[in-house]
Amino acid sequence: MTKQRVLFLCNANSARSLMGEALLRHLAGDRFEAFSAGSEPDEPHSLTLATLTKQGISTEGLASKSLDDFAGEHFNAVIVLCDKAQQACRDWQGSSDEHLYWDIRDPRLIERRDAYEQALNEIRQRLSLWLQIKARDDIQR
Repeated sequence: MTKQRVLFLCNANSARSLMGEALLRHLAGDRFEAFSAGSEPDEPHSLTLATLTKQGISTEGLASKSLDDFAGEHFNAVIVLCDKAQQACRDWQGSSDEHLYWDIRDPRLIERRDAYEQALNEIRQRLSLWLQIKARDDIQR
């Protein structure tokens, strides 16, 4: 069975989209190939990596990448996690079968100790529901 390709996008590719990529690999890496990128990529934030590690999610291979790195590629799903990336996607030279928009608050802009945990948990909740729908759709085929 060919793995479905999923691209997570946000502005800096330093927190939310990296969390999505790592979490999808953790939850369903046998069925999905996960990638992430940013419209204005930065370095992975140390609190992103620490939060993932604390919850037992591998950070191996995580690196900030530009949306342009994926120009011309096709994905089964693109999941956008912020407004800025949503706007940048309009000009992106790639394609997807499914385009989702989950507006997750940027933990870098929230002055609370648990901001990164909160963002990861919100992504986990939405991703878990999405995976349930995907599993049901696969059964019905």
